[in-house]
Amino acid sequence: MTQSSNPDQKRPLTLRDVSEASGVSEMTVSRVLRSRGDVSEPTRERVLEAARRLGYVPNKIAGALASQRVNLVAVIIPSLSNMVYPEVMTGISRVLEDTGLQPVVGVTHYQPEREESVLYEMLSWRPSGVILAGLEHSDAARAMLENAGIPIVEAMDVDGEAVDSVVGISHRRAGLQMAEAILKAGYKKIGFLGTMMPYDHRARKRLEGLEEGLAAAGITLADREFYSGGSALLKGREMTEAILARNPDLDFLYYSNDMIGAGGLLYCLDQGIDVPNRLGLAGFNGVELLQGLPRRLATMDACRLEIGTTAAQIIAGLRPGGVVGGERVELTPTLQLGDTIRV
Repeated sequence: MTQSSNPDQKRPLTLRDVSEASGVSEMTVSRVLRSRGDVSEPTRERVLEAARRLGYVPNKIAGALASQRVNLVAVIIPSLSNMVYPEVMTGISRVLEDTGLQPVVGVTHYQPEREESVLYEMLSWRPSGVILAGLEHSDAARAMLENAGIPIVEAMDVDGEAVDSVVGISHRRAGLQMAEAILKAGYKKIGFLGTMMPYDHRARKRLEGLEEGLAAAGITLADREFYSGGSALLKGREMTEAILARNPDLDFLYYSNDMIGAGGLLYCLDQGIDVPNRLGLAGFNGVELLQGLPRRLATMDACRLEIGTTAAQIIAGLRPGGVVGGERVELTPTLQLGDTIRV
């Protein structure tokens, strides 16, 4: 489903805006933001607080280019090791390679303060657009995005309020759909195994959707296991062993991603656990890794290539009608039952 609008583009903030908000001269604001000159600490703090509240970012190319923009697209993602993002980047690169725009990547490691820092640095070079993962940002990061004066695309997730354009799937509905498949197969004692809480907001929303779907059938999630850091395959094995040792009556395990799900599947097969009759399993993302496993892990394709492609088309003005900005594109993931949910 696509909704388009063409809102008036906000003008970029200037030194005058910060000057008026902080009550000091533009020259003083300039000295503070460039870390130059003798400025008292109270004045410096007042200027920096006003700039942060407004979302002002200095222009590092001011006076250097007539257009005051460079042909770069800032792409901000949580991780380089997560197998989800290379496919998103492939979609972005394929679209931009013929447009004269070049993607430049920043990594946040799922940390809001890191996202704020990366966004500040990238916006200071005045890119032509920003693509970033997720809808949850710090107040300062959201202010920078709202006042950047360029197309912004928040990707991967549509469950929330967008700054400008948004492209992704509903992770709550994905969790709800998985709950329906689990219940249809007759499983009743379900455990959830997840990563990077609380900052993996998309995994959290899938968990919320799962719990909503189970609650509709009068079932409460029986157990849950979380981790952060380390090898996902190994962690999947360790988490599966831990949750089954703690709660051996579980008959289904839903993993927040395919990597830990693959580790869990390998553990179950090593232990001689009957999958899917004794214990059902499912992951999320539909990564290529699953094609090399002894069993096809149930999963859900998260439309990663299409998300990257669509986000780049919005930035480059290649969408139908030539509209740049204000789009909401919700894609529909496909449930793949594989060999780990009984039928």
